[in-house]
Amino acid sequence: MRQYRTIAFNAFMELLRQPVFLLLMTSSSVFAVFLASTPYFGFGDDPKLVKDSVLATLLLVGLFGAVISASSSVANEIRTGTALAVLSKPVGRVVFLLGKYTGLASTLLVLTYVNLVSALVASKISFTAYGEANKTAFFIFTGSIALAYLVAGFTNYFLNRTFTSDAVAFVVVFTTIAFVIIASMEKNGSMFEEHIDVDWRLIPAGLLILCAFLVLAGLALVCSTRLEIIPTLTICSLLFLMGLMSDYMFGRWAEPAWVAFPSQQSVQSGPFSDEQKKVLAANISKLDVNENEKIDINEMESLLAEDIQQMREAGLDRKLWATVVYTLIPNWQLFWIADALENDKKVPWAYVGRSFAYVACYLSALMALAIVSFDSRELN
Repeated sequence: MRQYRTIAFNAFMELLRQPVFLLLMTSSSVFAVFLASTPYFGFGDDPKLVKDSVLATLLLVGLFGAVISASSSVANEIRTGTALAVLSKPVGRVVFLLGKYTGLASTLLVLTYVNLVSALVASKISFTAYGEANKTAFFIFTGSIALAYLVAGFTNYFLNRTFTSDAVAFVVVFTTIAFVIIASMEKNGSMFEEHIDVDWRLIPAGLLILCAFLVLAGLALVCSTRLEIIPTLTICSLLFLMGLMSDYMFGRWAEPAWVAFPSQQSVQSGPFSDEQKKVLAANISKLDVNENEKIDINEMESLLAEDIQQMREAGLDRKLWATVVYTLIPNWQLFWIADALENDKKVPWAYVGRSFAYVACYLSALMALAIVSFDSRELN
C-alpha cells in the first residue's frame, strides 16, 4: 500500500510540474471568464450561450489534458527506462499502473476544479441583453491568476522551489478566493436586467464531464502501455468521435426497430426495405390508440408476442454486432447535459451517482486490459 501511495503521489506531482498542464489550466479558465464578458446579441439567451461555451471549453481542454497526461505518465517512462528502474525494485506492474492512474485522476480533478470555478464565475458575470460586461469581476479573476504566477515566481527565485507545481497550487487557492469575492458581489444592471446569480447547476454538469475525463484517461492509459503519444492521441480522438455518434451509428441498431423507430415518419425515412417498412408501419398503426402516428410508452406494452415474432422474422430485431460495439464504446453524450440547464431545470444527483457507478465499472475493465497489455510487454 505504501508503494501504491508513493507511485500515485509521484505521478501526481510529476504531472503538475508539466508546463503544458499549467498552460491548459490557466488559459482555459481565463478564456471561460472572457466568454462571459463578450456580447452575443442572443436576444436574452446570452447566459445560456455562455454556459454552453464554458462547458464545451471544459470538455475539450480536459479531454486533451487527459490524453497528454496519460501518455507522458506511462509512455515516456517506458521509453526512457524509468518504468524498468521502478519495476526492478519490489514493485509489481499492477501496483505501478494503478498508482499511475490514481495520480493521473488526481491531476484531472485539479484541472476540473479550477475550470469549474471559472465556469461558476462566468455564470455570475455573464453578459446580458440590457447589461454590460462586469469588468471588475473579470479583472479580479484574471488578477488572481496573475498573482498566482507572481507568487510562484517569488518562491522559485528565493526559495528554489519548482515554479509550475507552486503556480498550480497558488492558482487553485487564489481563484477560489476570487470566486468567493465575485459571488458575494451584487451586479447593478439596468431596470430591464434581471439579477443573475451563480448557477450552481454547473457543479453536477462539471462532475459528469469529469466522468468523461476519467474514462478517456483510462483509454489513453491502455494505449500508452504499447504506443507513443501521437498514436495514442489518434486512437483516443477516433474513440471520442465514435462515442459522440454512437447513438446514430450503433444505438439504433442495438435496439429492436420498433423501439428505435417508433413513429411513422422515422420508419419511412429509416434504412429499411419496402417489406420491412410495411410490417413496421402496420404494427404502429395497430398500436396507435391516440392516433399521433407513433407508439407511445404505454402503447408499447400492448405489443403482442406474435407481432414481435413477425417483426423479428422480417429482420427488425436488434443486431448483435451493434449491441456489442454500442456497449464497448463509451457514449460521451451521457456526460453532456448542457441542455438540462435551460430555464429552471435541475440536474438530478441520482443521475450523477449512476454515472460515477458506470465509470467505476468501465474503468475496472480498462484497468484489467491495461494490466494484461503491460504485463506481457518487455521493458528495456
